[in-house]
Amino acid sequence: MADHYRLGVLPGDGIGPEIVPAAVQVLDAALAATGAEPVEWVPLPVGAAAIETHGSALPDVTVETLDKLDGWLLGPHDSAAYPAEHRAKLNPSGFLRKHFDLFANIRPAKAFEGTPALVPGLDLVVVRENTEGFYADRSTYRGTGEFMPTADVAIAMGIFTRPAIERIARQALELASRRRRHLTIVHKANVLRTSTGFFLEICRELAAGYPEVEVDDFHIDAMTVHLVRHGADFDVLVTENMFGDILSDLTGELAGSLGIAPSINASHDRAMAQAAHGSAPDIAGRGLANPTAMIASGAMLLDWLGSEHAKQAATLVDRGLRTAVASGVRTADLGGTAGTAEFTDAVVAAINESA
Repeated sequence: MADHYRLGVLPGDGIGPEIVPAAVQVLDAALAATGAEPVEWVPLPVGAAAIETHGSALPDVTVETLDKLDGWLLGPHDSAAYPAEHRAKLNPSGFLRKHFDLFANIRPAKAFEGTPALVPGLDLVVVRENTEGFYADRSTYRGTGEFMPTADVAIAMGIFTRPAIERIARQALELASRRRRHLTIVHKANVLRTSTGFFLEICRELAAGYPEVEVDDFHIDAMTVHLVRHGADFDVLVTENMFGDILSDLTGELAGSLGIAPSINASHDRAMAQAAHGSAPDIAGRGLANPTAMIASGAMLLDWLGSEHAKQAATLVDRGLRTAVASGVRTADLGGTAGTAEFTDAVVAAINESA
């Protein structure tokens, strides 16, 4: 692939305008250290600021421009704080995942050496199916999968289709084959026999083509206990949309903090880097936010882009993050006193020293 990339920058709400520029700064430093061409960053309106300027949390111009880019960074959004007429719509992240068919939500959880992880040695990846399952905003072509036939009855649909399950199973199996060759399928087939049982069945069908990968499975409720007790034993977890969202928040915290939990949302031809955490409005604008998850999400995007320089830069970013944390430069959620800018500068310095 070519080294020249055009990537969108969508700051989002809350701490987004602090952590997204931090990620851009670090990615630029890592790419420069590899000799790659600079990224062409394309700023785009999103979130509360876009409501003020464009009358929409996700203006048409943003979506149309993203369609022409190689990928983008999306900051957290605080859609619960939007005016009522905007809260009624799909939030920006949900809309983009659905619109661009970003079917694979890849969420690693890896503890940082020397930090107070609840599960020391945790190093796993949650592979979450991102387009259907029990998430009502993504389970129908038009409208949503929730409705009320009467004022006293609410119904939610969970959608499971063979094509969607097969493609997420392949993503998880390919990833497991490159890691420690262990895949865990998470489901609730003892109760939801037809839907999550279908998910389990198809994942096992696909796994037969990867004899080198050890495959096991657990019910979602039991899985939470196993992760707390011995999460370091797991490698790659694959599951449906809602279960994956819940498990990845849990594994991020078990690794030390949601502030270090990165993710990408990818299709076969585009990807969106997005930290797993929320907008943290209580600390917004104070320079306290941990930018690690956003920076690491950007590194995942570079790795996904696939050129030699981009992959090298992704490795440098990961090394820089871990060097900075190991040196004692940490934000408050990791037991330190560094602010966003100090931590970002420490990561850039570590990248420049190691390149």
